[in-house]
Amino acid sequence: MNIIIEPISEAHIAGFRACLDAVAREKKYLAQYEAPPLDRVAAFVRDGVAANVSQFVALDGAAVVGWCDVIPHWAHAVRHCGTLGMGVLAPYRGKGVGGRLLAACLSKAESSGITRVELEVRADNRSAIKLYERAGFRREAVKRKALLFDGAYFDAVQMSLVRD
Repeated sequence: MNIIIEPISEAHIAGFRACLDAVAREKKYLAQYEAPPLDRVAAFVRDGVAANVSQFVALDGAAVVGWCDVIPHWAHAVRHCGTLGMGVLAPYRGKGVGGRLLAACLSKAESSGITRVELEVRADNRSAIKLYERAGFRREAVKRKALLFDGAYFDAVQMSLVRD
């Protein structure tokens, strides 16, 4: 498997949306059940590219099989902070794709002046929590009943990575 990690571009919009939709429909890893419409995803990608936001995709050939982004906060006092989002298609999990995406994304975010990266992960997603901890993230809090999937509540762990 020869997976390439590269910054997202407009050429990846449809593939990114398809990947996002597939992960969302698992109803386990993201807070949404499906991807937004293509026009909203396209605007999100175009805005991020124009602002030089840290957004990367994992490619197997031309197919987007994962993504990672750090979206900077906009308010003055928290411009040094960003929120991490990521996902990897099921057949590519456990093969180092997430770690490579995360490393690329964090590196660019740091070089862009982001010194605090925040995320929220479902408390029972042990593999993701271990990935984040290996990258230096620390647990900050547990939000009880933070997520609701098909009538079942799940806690979420809030984590952060703080750079000097």
